Amino acid sequence: MISTKNLTKYFSDFKALESITCNIQDGSIYGMVGSNGAGKSTFLRLITGVYKPDNGTVIIDGKPVWENPDIKKHIAYVPDELYFLAGASINRMEKMYKSFYPTFSVEKCRKLTKLFELDPKKPLNTFSKGMRRQAATLLALSIQPDYIFFDETFDGLDPVMRNLVKKLICDDVLERNATAVITSHSLRELEDICDQLALLHKGGLVLQSDVENLKTKQYKIQAAFPKNYEKEDFENMGIKVQRFTRKGTVINMIVKSDRETANAKLHSLNPILLEILPLSLEEVFTYEMDALGYTFDYE
Repeated sequence: MISTKNLTKYFSDFKALESITCNIQDGSIYGMVGSNGAGKSTFLRLITGVYKPDNGTVIIDGKPVWENPDIKKHIAYVPDELYFLAGASINRMEKMYKSFYPTFSVEKCRKLTKLFELDPKKPLNTFSKGMRRQAATLLALSIQPDYIFFDETFDGLDPVMRNLVKKLICDDVLERNATAVITSHSLRELEDICDQLALLHKGGLVLQSDVENLKTKQYKIQAAFPKNYEKEDFENMGIKVQRFTRKGTVINMIVKSDRETANAKLHSLNPILLEILPLSLEEVFTYEMDALGYTFDYE
């Protein structure tokens, strides 16, 4: 398990990350979304031991990650800004990775290279941005690590390759009980593969939840009643209303209460119209942010 407590990082006078506390369970895919500059890359560099925290701790499998090679040999990290040896090919990088990681599988590396249809002998600096991203991903997966970290991993990939990389990550987690942490500025890239989602905003973790809970605990209600009711009337009935608008006789509400209980209470008011509709994860995050007093734009 990955555990962080009060994780904080400064760059000169700028606080890039502030008091991040979270637990990431083994065998899960943890997604972190946030705008550019929110602190996602800093978070990954801290939990992989690239950066030393200015305050707080990072613990993996009960041990600190900073300057701990025994933990780092179980970690693979694909950063946003990729680096390869000058003039190196996949074949050359394969040899280097094999010398560093005892779990590196040459067989898996060659199988994935064929799957991505990449030339293993061709210099990586001649590859396109998306092809370099594919090469970095297949090399990381070939390490067969317990923990694998991806920073903007879908950046530069076309839709077909995005789906392939998502499938490979999911397969790795399921088959080996590995743990994956993926950052993105786009919620749409993560919502279909993650077990947990977190929202990072201006260096702070403002929201974290299981995806299933996010999808089920909030919903939209459209209703019309024989008499006018206000937000306070529904809240006095025990229905937690996060947003309330009215257009003519039709009420639109975002509700965060037990669905069956709310449905029964609203039916007791003899509605002319009553629809309970699911929210997309993007809508859920937007309303959660609004409730916290933040504004956030998703791509």
